[in-house]
Amino acid sequence: MPWEFEDAIPPIGTITEGPAWDGTHLYFTNIAMSRVLRLNPRTDVVTVWKTGTNAANGLNFDRQGRLFACEGSARRIVRYDVDGATTVVVDRLKGRKINVPNDLAIDPQGRIWFSDPIGTVGPDYQLDHSSILCAEPQADGSYVCVRKTFDTTSPNGLLFSKDYKTLYVAQSDYRGCERRELRAYPVNADGTLGKYAVLHDFGPHRGIDGMTLTGDGMIVATCGWEVSGPGGMVAIFEPDGRIMETHPTPCKRPTNCTFVGDDLYVTSIEGHLLRARGTGLSGYLLFPG
Repeated sequence: MPWEFEDAIPPIGTITEGPAWDGTHLYFTNIAMSRVLRLNPRTDVVTVWKTGTNAANGLNFDRQGRLFACEGSARRIVRYDVDGATTVVVDRLKGRKINVPNDLAIDPQGRIWFSDPIGTVGPDYQLDHSSILCAEPQADGSYVCVRKTFDTTSPNGLLFSKDYKTLYVAQSDYRGCERRELRAYPVNADGTLGKYAVLHDFGPHRGIDGMTLTGDGMIVATCGWEVSGPGGMVAIFEPDGRIMETHPTPCKRPTNCTFVGDDLYVTSIEGHLLRARGTGLSGYLLFPG
């Protein structure tokens, strides 16, 4: 049966993204207004947790419970500390300013993997590629930025398998000459990525924006749009790419999702924070575990 979605908060009107659960609160970004909002799911009270976030998009926690963000307009990966401080993690690849970091996934080693597509505006891009990059922690507490993919043209959401041996990547290029695919890259022992397998090809339709993982290793993805195909939806994929379920959303373009218990929360291009209660699934998160 299709899930029934409800508004957890009134729609904001501008894009929401990056839902991240810490065990107590659900954090999510409101990109156009450069802020992070925080919802208490027990009371449905939402508050502004942080402002001045430079159009932050993706959020994620590391295994220590520290919150990291992709600040799109500042073109950097940062950490938001509980005392209100913002710490820059990386903003350059081999001395060149990164593009527009979009989404991120963090592994148990503390490596911060993030998608870095070239934006649609701005003449000063110093990188001529849209890639998955990685901020790798060093012994002194600093990070070094490393390029991980050499075959993506517009990577978006990314997600690790439960054993962290596979990196799922949404290749989501809107240009007709490029691909919209769900890809699976093997993660090699040295931290490089092997040759990807295409798990699903979305053809001419909007591909995946954001993804989360279930406790049994299935991929839950936000995809589709009002322009073509069956419209906005949440799709559930087996690890081999087989579609298990699809659930239409009451928004035109769902952007990202995560679980709070067995409830799924979904953000959207129109500024929703939607909730599907009692999905029968639960999430798998590095933190809170």
